[in-house]
Amino acid sequence: MVNSIHEMIRASFRCEDMVKCVLGLKALDMDTYKALLMHGPLTAEKLGDILNRERSTAYRSLQNLIACGIVYRETRSIESGGYYYEYVAIEPQEMKQMVKKNVDEWYNQMNELIEKMDDKVSALVMRMDDEES
Repeated sequence: MVNSIHEMIRASFRCEDMVKCVLGLKALDMDTYKALLMHGPLTAEKLGDILNRERSTAYRSLQNLIACGIVYRETRSIESGGYYYEYVAIEPQEMKQMVKKNVDEWYNQMNELIEKMDDKVSALVMRMDDEES
């Protein structure tokens, strides 16, 4: 994984790397999302089996995905009483739009900061001039 935008631009950055970076996900989270897309709604236990991980590890990954909005949880009733949860991935096109929106917002914020740099640099230069006088 690259450590800066400068490295990202020069590296062979893949779509999956960009999604992980933008949404703050780990490799396991991406594997979890892909498994949900491939298999449809799953319980944390079934997902753990598919990923060859403990249920608790699958559950932590699901919580990460829910927090960033690309997975949601549905409650299912058991006929004999009780309930369980199944986790569902949003469609890839929805996720793409979410990533694009995040990148656009970040880009706009960075542009605003860049515009403010002129004022900050001018103020710094003026302060340095005053100190020399």
